[in-house]
Amino acid sequence: MQISSSAFSHNGIIPSLYTCEGKNINPPLQFTAAPSTTISLVLLMDDPDVPKSLRPDGMYDHWVLFNIPPDITSIEENSIPSGTQGKNTAGENCYIGPCPPDRQHRYFFKLYALDTLLDLHAGATKAEVEKAMHGHIIAFAELIGLYEKGKGY
Repeated sequence: MQISSSAFSHNGIIPSLYTCEGKNINPPLQFTAAPSTTISLVLLMDDPDVPKSLRPDGMYDHWVLFNIPPDITSIEENSIPSGTQGKNTAGENCYIGPCPPDRQHRYFFKLYALDTLLDLHAGATKAEVEKAMHGHIIAFAELIGLYEKGKGY
């Protein structure tokens, strides 16, 4: 299984359009080769490089999306994708773009194929989604993007 974007390459720079310095819209994403036994997909986007002085766990959850139908192979730019949106660190059920306060950060787009639907409500947190999908992950793919404010990407 793979996840990619036509807007940036793996370990490449995320264009500012998709950040707090741009329009703060989600980038386009493509999914390929999910196992035929997939019942649902989960997409988590997070930043593990947050200064511990701002967040003791060093993590910021930008997008939590679960119960994506297994036949979905892309998420269009600036769209509300099929599936159920969970709560990001800002407390909103939507995408929130990169906005690092101090230096270049890494943004992980994690795609999981599951053998079940998750019995969770809209607004579930990343921790709730991760707990519910434990033991149900049949495939995993990851795309990492980089961003630093003020660089004019």
